[in-house]
Amino acid sequence: QVQLVESGGGLVQPGGSLRLSCAASGITSSFYETLGLAWNRQAPGKQRELVATITGSGSTNYADSVKGRFTISRDNAKRMVYLQMNSLKPEDTAVYYCTVLGNWGQGTQVTVSS
Repeated sequence: QVQLVESGGGLVQPGGSLRLSCAASGITSSFYETLGLAWNRQAPGKQRELVATITGSGSTNYADSVKGRFTISRDNAKRMVYLQMNSLKPEDTAVYYCTVLGNWGQGTQVTVSS
């Protein structure tokens, strides 16, 4: 079974940056590199939101709310997926989760506040 561990969250001021990481285990890198990967988030009292996706070939897609500010990337050899978040806004405050093959990690908290 695939296990996912997110890291990199924290408290940041508006306009700041964070880089989230997600490490996958229980899966070979050769299979991992074929998979679509995603970052989702859930803010308090709100539904989960799909933030960004990246296909096995490297094509990316973003929610309108983060386009131009967030960048998803992957390192297949390390079985890692990243989310570079720039120009953060208070409305980006949420728990961020990576997902692979329907599996979710435990999430990492991102808080944007002055």
